[in-house]
Amino acid sequence: MVSERDSKAEDPAPADASVGQPSRQATLRAVSAAQIDGSHRIESDDDPAAAAGPTAGPAQRSKGRGRLTGWLVVAVPAVTSFVVGGYEIGGPSFWRDEAYTKDAIARPVGQIFTLLGHTDAVHGAYYLLMHAVASAIGSSATALRFPSLCAMVVATACTAAIGRRTAALAQQANSADRSRLNVPALTGFLSGMVFATAPYMTYYAQTARSYAIVTMFATIATYLLLRAYPDGRWRWWSAYAAAAALTGLFNLFGLLILAAHGVTLLLTDARGQKGRGQKGRGQKERGQKERDQKERGQKGRGRWIGRVPLRWLAACAAALIVLSPLLRIAHGQQEQIAWLTRPDFSTIKRLLEDFAGSKELLAPFALLVFVGLVVACLPDNWRPLNPAAIALPWLIVPPFLLIAVSYVKPVYYERYVEFCLPALAILVGAGLVGIVRLASAAPVRRMGLAWVPVAVAAVVVLGLAAMLVGPQGAIRQTAARPDNLRLASAIVAANEQPGDVVFYIPLDSQVLGTGYPAPFERLRDIALAESPIASGTLTGTEITSPALLKSRFTDVRRVWVVTGAGNYKFPVPNTPVDEEKMALIAAAGMHIIHRWMAGEVMLTLYGT
Repeated sequence: MVSERDSKAEDPAPADASVGQPSRQATLRAVSAAQIDGSHRIESDDDPAAAAGPTAGPAQRSKGRGRLTGWLVVAVPAVTSFVVGGYEIGGPSFWRDEAYTKDAIARPVGQIFTLLGHTDAVHGAYYLLMHAVASAIGSSATALRFPSLCAMVVATACTAAIGRRTAALAQQANSADRSRLNVPALTGFLSGMVFATAPYMTYYAQTARSYAIVTMFATIATYLLLRAYPDGRWRWWSAYAAAAALTGLFNLFGLLILAAHGVTLLLTDARGQKGRGQKGRGQKERGQKERDQKERGQKGRGRWIGRVPLRWLAACAAALIVLSPLLRIAHGQQEQIAWLTRPDFSTIKRLLEDFAGSKELLAPFALLVFVGLVVACLPDNWRPLNPAAIALPWLIVPPFLLIAVSYVKPVYYERYVEFCLPALAILVGAGLVGIVRLASAAPVRRMGLAWVPVAVAAVVVLGLAAMLVGPQGAIRQTAARPDNLRLASAIVAANEQPGDVVFYIPLDSQVLGTGYPAPFERLRDIALAESPIASGTLTGTEITSPALLKSRFTDVRRVWVVTGAGNYKFPVPNTPVDEEKMALIAAAGMHIIHRWMAGEVMLTLYGT
């Protein structure tokens, strides 16, 4: 995590404070500034507390407490996400996408590159990473899901840091904010905790696919934007470009985070933040600040087009140029998403419910998001970077773009925008803080109801926690996954006999036997032309001649037909070879001995 101490902001102490002997008011202002983001003060070059000699003691103690608070704001949600996401991580069965991961990473590195030349290039970086992980710690469900858990822990820490920093920047810009609460620390902490306990976070922390890593890099890129945008130096923009490129490397749809960030830049104005709220200060100090800004800020921040810095455009261009070979290869492998369909109202409804965690949580989360938006909109007309200005575009823009494009060519699927979940957590966290701030307003304090803020916060948090227990329990069950490959393997192991034949209809159903492969490997796949490794594909290739298949169908007494039945119905064969498979079964006078369902896996045993 990059330290918060690098940002440079103007010192809030008055210009007429004497050197070495600052006034009591100046010292108190310095102490207050030291707590601006709940962890570290956004420092200035001429720190009055540092120059104050004996009077610097309280400021230094405040800075120490601020640092401890800042670390706790990030660490507590991160530890919570590790516990919540790690609990029973190896319990759910592998499902088909995880089986693809397990099968691909078991190959030598050279074979992985051969595979990427044919298919799944978009997951190439993830497969290479997981190949190294499997070599080190094995390929059990716990081992293969552990990198996803670690990625979600980092994403949680970054979510808390983003919430804290945006609230600090908004508070710095709004000099009228006189809240007695440590708003930045509270916003960051609650944002992190909401994300750490989100059922959808748990789901992808316990999934051996790249989506948790994409979420991690998206949060890192967003945090770096908050450092680069007000600061402007190339080192921050370079780090931002690297994080954006890594986001797209692990899933090209992750590049949509750049579009969300572009909207944030249009909504805000980082150049004016440091000069806001200064009307009560002397003309001499304002003139000095303008000179300092001219000498330091303009050169450091570079040129702008309106509110958009050219260095952001350069960073985006660098990320796209680096990923251009992958973009070109992925464009040639578009058949991988040919199964996607046009979205409809139920698609949007499911996205909202899954992000919230359940139907019951949708209304409370919507209310808290509304409160978070209102709290952000009221002061300063959104101009400073604030939680809503960074989170709302992040939450809305990527899904909107994918859904809109999908009406022309289907490209949307829910997991492709999972990296937007931290944005919802930040908005909900800001909403919770908004409720607490309303409850702790001056009229309430004057009425002697100081306990009200604590009570309100406790009731809301406990209510949400109680509503999350059920979805958290459900999301970590195998039933929350499309397939139960462990059960399918157990069914085959318990019922197979020597000489049994297996048909996969369609061919890509072959992956259903790779999650727990031992029983399936004992079945004869007489339709197979080349194995997955020999063909450099995920599923292998089948013979294309019905006559050749018929010639192989000798001495067959029992046939297993394996298919993935998303609608829980036997699929209609749509290739000549698949049609020949069913014709051979019928011609041999076979009938259904038994049919089993393991999630969306359908196993049908035919025999004479």
